[in-house]
Amino acid sequence: MIAERLFSDLQALFSTEQVQETAVAHPLGNGGEVTVYPTSEAEIAAVLTYANQNGYTVSIMGAGTKRGFGGLVQSADILLSLSRYKGIVEHVPGDMTVTVKAGTSFKELQDHLATYGQQLSLDPSWPETATIGGIVAANDSGPKRLGYGSCRDVVIGMTLVYADGQIIRSGGKVVKNVAGYDMNKLFIGSMGTLAVMSEITLKLRPLPKCQSLVVIAFPEASLIDIRSLATQILDSMLEPVSLQLMSPSLSRELVGEEAYCLAIALEDVESSVRYQEKAIQGLGSSQAVVSIKSEEERIRFWHQLYRMGVNGASFIDGDSLTAVLKVGVKNLDALKVVESAYLLTDRYDVRIRAHGGIGHGLCQIEISGGSKDILGAIVDMRKQAHELKGYVVVTHAPLVFRQQLNVWGEKPSHFFLYEGIKSRIDPNKMLNHKRFVGGI
Repeated sequence: MIAERLFSDLQALFSTEQVQETAVAHPLGNGGEVTVYPTSEAEIAAVLTYANQNGYTVSIMGAGTKRGFGGLVQSADILLSLSRYKGIVEHVPGDMTVTVKAGTSFKELQDHLATYGQQLSLDPSWPETATIGGIVAANDSGPKRLGYGSCRDVVIGMTLVYADGQIIRSGGKVVKNVAGYDMNKLFIGSMGTLAVMSEITLKLRPLPKCQSLVVIAFPEASLIDIRSLATQILDSMLEPVSLQLMSPSLSRELVGEEAYCLAIALEDVESSVRYQEKAIQGLGSSQAVVSIKSEEERIRFWHQLYRMGVNGASFIDGDSLTAVLKVGVKNLDALKVVESAYLLTDRYDVRIRAHGGIGHGLCQIEISGGSKDILGAIVDMRKQAHELKGYVVVTHAPLVFRQQLNVWGEKPSHFFLYEGIKSRIDPNKMLNHKRFVGGI
């Protein structure tokens, strides 16, 4: 009955093709009884105003690649899809800034910027389908975070729509903007629980003149040897944009080596890249085999690595059960995390693929198998991360699985600040309810 009333009311506000009833519940949850496809900022505000005035809850989605990330609810009342709200609002090549609508895909933006010799220096998962809004809302980043930073380093301005339909702006459209509080950081990584991102302004970088991928395989070496070599690289004058350790299972798939491997990305002018390649080759030994990958191999490597895990947009019920973990520890402790993840196969009937950033400490672990074994493996990884004073967040799992475990882990000591901000901005708990830490 509620769905019928919702559908009728929303059809009165929007065109027929912008409003759809949900026929089947999605196995990843985070859906809605009725889906609305706004095409303008005013329409986003209209949906939220209507929902707020009538006591309805709203789930927010872009392309859906992160649909299995957080959330304990099968369906909100309204699913606000930003998949049709896309496009580049303003690009100022001279200032190296761009403003885009939240539903714009990462690939669409990068293709546009490439024609000007520029890029957005992020490397999220599923770059072809992931949207800028979703990437920023989840604070998604990849191995090249070592060299380029995360969303918090590239977002300089936002236009946001609060739960009551109020439109606000934070930051600005120029890089050197230091007046007042940096409100952007409040919304980055908030999983859409505070506001709907409408437009996002980002600072850009030039496209590198030359790119290279150097892989160091350690067929016989211990983690102590790998740590020593990684420390040498980090303490040297070399400037890798990624220094990623891969488990033997992942190395076998990506580079054909059944061993722990370091994947080192170099991006600069050609003379600098070639100099760094030679310097890294000089670190090789019988225990560390260095190889420089061809351009075709480099492209294929990154293509496969960014598609590790599960794409929520193409998830099919009945697929093998897979959970994806994000583990954060101190930089060199990523070595221990990758090793511990790989050794989970000794205790559980699971398939493991893992990699970790030596330099920023963020690791990704993909675990496939039976639900009981996956749950046990997650518990073990949380114990390991706790010993290292780190954390584990489950970034993908089906809804029924997420309802059996605490996706975000224990509440942090500053959780009361989260609650206070949420209650002030969204007192009715309307936006992405139970999607974030502590059920916010």
